[in-house]
Amino acid sequence: MIYASSGVLLIFRTTDFLKYEQTTEQQLAPGLSKEQLGKQLRLKNFRVKEESSEFILFEQGRYAKNDGTAIVTAKKYPPAVQKLVDLHKATPNSPLFFMNVFFGLGLLFLAVSSFFMFLRKAPTYKTGLKFALAGFVVAVVMVLTA
Repeated sequence: MIYASSGVLLIFRTTDFLKYEQTTEQQLAPGLSKEQLGKQLRLKNFRVKEESSEFILFEQGRYAKNDGTAIVTAKKYPPAVQKLVDLHKATPNSPLFFMNVFFGLGLLFLAVSSFFMFLRKAPTYKTGLKFALAGFVVAVVMVLTA
């Protein structure tokens, strides 16, 4: 249930649902250009709004050219929710990688083995096959049209 809930939460990752603003101050080298600033901050969707001789204003904050101070406001999940999101974003380099693979295989096994719980001639079995076929068709249509 936890894994499924965090998966549903990821649907809303492009919105601000359950996120809060966190402002941080970073000390960078003074006099960076906007290209260098973007590389130093490593922010997703970094775009400069305005640039003057003293400041660079970008969507997530501002950078003072004279002293190198960058104030960045980011929207983040609370720590407990962030851990759930990280479960789904595991990469092959992550220690959670094998857990995700085994969990996925376990779910596949449970889905397939449920067909062996009923007699083949039972109406419940036939109804289950119809639902499974309908779900498969919906999934194929969604993948092809997305």
